Order: sequence, then C-alpha cells, then structure tokens
Amino acid sequence: MIRRYLKFVKPYKWLIMLTIFIGILKFGIPLLIPLLIRHTIDDIIMPEGLAADERITMLVQIMLVFAFIFLIIRPPVEYFRQYLAQGTSNKILYDIRKKLYGHLQMLSAKFYSNNKVGEIISRVINDVEQTKDFIMTGLMNIWLDLVTIFIALTIMFTLNPRLTMYSIIIFPFYIFSVWFFFGRLRMFTRRRSQALAEVQGFLHERIQGINVVKSFAVEKNEETRFNKSNKNFLEKATTHARWTARSFSVVNTITDVGPLIVIGFGAYQVIQGNLTVGTLAAFIAYLDLLYGPLRRLVSSSTQLTQSIASMDRVFYLFDEKYDVTDSEGAEPLGKAKGNIRFNQVGFSYKENSETVLQNINLDINSGETVAFVGMSGGGKSTLVNLIPRFYDVTSGEITLDGSNLKDYTVESLRNNIGIVMQDNILFSDSILENIMLAKPGASFDEVVTAAKRANAHDFITDLEEGYETQVGERGVKLSGGQKQRIAIARVFLKNPPILILDEATSALDLESEHIIQDTLLELSEERTTLIVAHRLSTVTHADKIYVMNNGEVVESGTHQELMKAHGRYHNLYSIQDL
Repeated sequence: MIRRYLKFVKPYKWLIMLTIFIGILKFGIPLLIPLLIRHTIDDIIMPEGLAADERITMLVQIMLVFAFIFLIIRPPVEYFRQYLAQGTSNKILYDIRKKLYGHLQMLSAKFYSNNKVGEIISRVINDVEQTKDFIMTGLMNIWLDLVTIFIALTIMFTLNPRLTMYSIIIFPFYIFSVWFFFGRLRMFTRRRSQALAEVQGFLHERIQGINVVKSFAVEKNEETRFNKSNKNFLEKATTHARWTARSFSVVNTITDVGPLIVIGFGAYQVIQGNLTVGTLAAFIAYLDLLYGPLRRLVSSSTQLTQSIASMDRVFYLFDEKYDVTDSEGAEPLGKAKGNIRFNQVGFSYKENSETVLQNINLDINSGETVAFVGMSGGGKSTLVNLIPRFYDVTSGEITLDGSNLKDYTVESLRNNIGIVMQDNILFSDSILENIMLAKPGASFDEVVTAAKRANAHDFITDLEEGYETQVGERGVKLSGGQKQRIAIARVFLKNPPILILDEATSALDLESEHIIQDTLLELSEERTTLIVAHRLSTVTHADKIYVMNNGEVVESGTHQELMKAHGRYHNLYSIQDL
C-alpha cells in the first residue's frame, strides 16, 4: 500500500529531497547552541587570568557570529522549508484527488446504489487529507528528526563518549514501546475513521432529505438515530484516545528517565574532576535536542497510524472494480441508426440474488416510439438503464444496429443516447451551464435554440439574471416543470438518435405535464424513443407498448390492440380512466 502511495510521490522526489536538505539546515542550526554554552562557560567565564575587557570582547564576537546565523541565515531557511513542505504535499494530494475523482466517474451505477454518498465524500476529502501526514511526517519530519538525533549523538560522542553511552541506555525500551503501540494504534485509527465516515454519511442523507424529516415531524427520532451513530464514533474515538495517551505516557516516562541518568552521572564526573562544567551544560542542552526528536517520533508514529489507516480507505476505494468497461477491441460508435434488439436478456443486481429481468426479447426499429408500462417494481426502469450500460446484462445480449453494445466504447454509446428522468439533477451552477452540460462546446445561440424547442426560453428570460441565473443545489430555486424543461433542453442540444424518457412527467402537475408532453412529442420525432410511464394516457401514441410484470414482458401491442385484448393493459387503463 505504501509502495502504491509512493507512486504519487515519485514525480516530486527531488522537491522532497530539497525540502529534507533545507530541513537539515533548519534543525541543524539549533544544534550549535549547546556548543555556544560550552564555549561561553569553559572559554570565557571560567578561565582565570582573563581581564574583563577580554571576556567582553570574546563574548561580543561569538554573539555576533550567532546573531548572524539566527537572524540572517535561519529565517529564509525556515520559510523555504515550510513553503516547500506544504506546497509539495498539496500537489501530491491534488494528484490523488484528481485520479480518485476520475476513478469514481468510471464506477457503475451498481457501486453508487450500494454505497453512501457521504462515506464516498469522506474518503475523497478527509481520508486523502489525512494522508498528508505521511508526506509531512513520514517522508520529511521523521528523517529530519533521525538526522538531528544522529548529529546530536555524533557531537556528544566527541564531547564525552562515556556520558553519551549513558544517554542512549533507554533506547531499547523506547524502540520496543513504539513498536508495541504502533500496530494497535493503526487498527484503532482505522475503526475511528470508519465511524466518522458513517456519521458523515448519515448527515449527508438527512440534510438532503430535511424536508421529509420536517414533514413527518420526526426531528426527535432522527436526533436519536444521529446520537446513536455519533456515540459509536465517540466510543471509537475514546478507545483511540486511550491508546494514544498510553503510548505518550509510556514513551515520555522512558525519555524522562534518560536525562536523570545523564545529569546524575555527569555531575558525579564534574565532582571527580573528569568533566568540565561547560561540557556538562552542553550535554544537558543536547539532551533536549536528543530526547525532543524522540518524543516527536512518538507523535509522528501516531500521525502515521492515522495516515496509513486513511491510505487503507483511499486505496480500498481505488480497488473498486469497474462493472462496466470497454471490452477489448471495442470501437467508437458513430451516428447510431437506433435499431435495438434484446435477445434472452436477464439481469440481477448482485450475484446469486433475485432476478430482476428474465427472458426479455424485444425488437425496436429505428425511429419507433415504444413504451414500457406496468406496476411499480416490474423492471421497466432497469430495462432501459441497460441500453446506456449503466448496468451490464447478466445473461443474453443487447444489440444496437446489429452489434452487441459491448462492441462499442461506453463513451461513444452514451453520446448517442439522451435521457430525461423523473428527477433530473441540476447542478448548483447557472441555467446556461446546466444546459451546456449536454454539449460543453456549444455556442450561446445553440443553447437558446434548444431552450426554445424545450419551451424553456420564455421563463428563463423572465428571470432577473436570465441564463446566468444560479439554480441552487439540485435546482432548488426552480419549479419541477422548469427543471424538467431545462433537462429536455439538454437533450435538444445534444440531439441524440436514441431517446429514453423514464417517468419524465409523472412528478409534474397537469398543466406542466401538458406543456412538457407536447415538447416531448416534438423531441421524439425521427428518433428511436423508449418511454417508461405510469400514466398510460401519455403513451397511447406509441408504436408499440410493452406491459411488464415481475421482470417479464407479459403483453405487447399498440394501444388499440391491447385494449381489445382485455388483458393487464386494459385493466390498468380502465383503473386510471375510472
């Protein structure tokens, strides 16, 4: 998993190396302070026979040197280290999110029907952001801390090897404690992240459906359900916090014992005359520079556990297989004629699950309008969703103009199909941008022409900002009929040879339905049109009507033929016409 993550890091390896080099300078400069302390005590303050003026001159000289280092050299070093570290990390996260979003675009409708939107968003935003710690900490700070420890130990060995050995006597205990807590923290961090994603998923759903909650006055009930999810996160977060606290407690205790050993033994050496006061003072100063990075390494390991747990979740999303892909040898589809054939088609959403469609055999000729009717749950929408390959058939095949749908690239296939659904999604952009979604390079005149054909131009121009009007999230600022006409304008702009109307007017009032029904009749002219409808009065004009029940076609014919047959269609029509 880390190797996979490093593939995103590789393009920036030289920037990271430069950052580490500058970081060594940043962390190395403070290592001069103990040497300053030793020099000041042993060579300026303690020696006998030096006049006060000489001492002051020597002190001023050494302070000027260190002032230059800390006031002139260190600030730009600090600036560039932070800038490069943050900038490089952000570029890597940008690349990960870019690739992840492209991956999400390729996943089929089956994936989104089985996963909460909030959890997916949590992985793309929160988990990817958490992996930044792997770059900042794992690839930069840890190495800098290790270099700092190495330099500090090297200097300490030159000062007094024996005292240095006493300084590192606690290292085996430190290494064991970090190893012991690291694995456990990774597990608890992963559980905490999953619980947080569940809270976010719950929130996303409830906020989207807040009007439903309010309409049933179930705020208290929903609050109880949220509290249950939130409490689960609290329990996971508390467990994580408990183990984090244990790790800090144990490691800090170990690193606190080290200075006690050094101070005790060092003071004894000074009393015995084997060590100067300046050297002991420098050693004590180096202890902070030695044990400080050791303590930071524990904090870093905690951050790394969070980062690696987030990596697990990010790459788990990356590893989601594509259910719908271009088959080997698939070719682009030009302008389709629109001859569609279903041959013994069967479909189920999951392996070994209930069959949704079975034994579907249909022949739809170019330019025909066919309708699919029947009770809810009969498989009508599922059937038409197989044509743009939102899902792939489980058995049998669907052909377009004589070739299997899988022989065409998915993109070129969908470019030949226009879809108007019951609940068309508008994005929180302008009306112009929402219509141009169907043809991003379209001119303004083309958009206006499409809007006029969809009976949308008049209401758009009546708005204060016209085509630049922001529609709000999911088009909340527009009525149902207005949103539907914008969706139809999209299809007019796209001008595809195949049209799918999936309950396109069922959610509208009668007046809006009447306006849009006329528009849809114009839209379906000279196209192969498939209509899914509950209101049978809207499909009486169809060249052929298929009645579906429990995933099978049980009747077919024109409106007149089906009425004369006195079967299911006649019963449904009679009920609706009652």
